[in-house]
Amino acid sequence: MLTRRAFGGCAICAAVGLVATEVAAQAPSPQFAGVSRTLLSKTELPGEKYVTLLASIEIAPGTTIPWHTHPGVESAYVLEGEADILVRGQPDRSVKASDGFQVPPETPHSARTGDKPFKLAVTYVVEKDKPLVALAPQ
Repeated sequence: MLTRRAFGGCAICAAVGLVATEVAAQAPSPQFAGVSRTLLSKTELPGEKYVTLLASIEIAPGTTIPWHTHPGVESAYVLEGEADILVRGQPDRSVKASDGFQVPPETPHSARTGDKPFKLAVTYVVEKDKPLVALAPQ
């Protein structure tokens, strides 16, 4: 029979385990000047290999995002502003409010914002336990 003390000990271990899992699932990523990313939700996918992250991203006017990759698909919807999106192997494109775009897994990409803040709603379907962002050579 499980006593209150033993149950309390199990609960603490479980809580610590959940916190450790959260940290491991969001390994440190480089931070870019002028970029603010807010994680809105996280959903574990079946099979324990992938996770879906929903984020709100705001990029300051006149910012150039360094070339980088993600360990999965990035699907973005532009809420506000304009930017040039550069994806290796694809023609550069300009996007504005109400446009959407996707970036394939591990594909280097960059962006240059216009003269107003650039706001996005982004869904990432990425491998767990990998940094969300990794710098890529130009």
